[in-house]
Amino acid sequence: MIAAKISSKGQLVVPKKIRAQLDIKSGMFFEIHVQKGKVVLTPIKKGPLEQLYGKFKNKKILDDLEREHADEIQRENRS
Repeated sequence: MIAAKISSKGQLVVPKKIRAQLDIKSGMFFEIHVQKGKVVLTPIKKGPLEQLYGKFKNKKILDDLEREHADEIQRENRS
């Protein structure tokens, strides 16, 4: 068994042996949930920006942003 300690800031250091075994790299994101009284960390394959891709599909905000972008392109072409 390998033990780890939670810091006063709530941080947990995953021991090097475990990181190497699971190919855990610095900056990776994890989904965290409780399952049967245990904390489970699941690596998230996509970065936070990639996770947002498509989230606002068919939403009015995208129409507004696309219109604003088209207006900017027109203004730049007039110059």
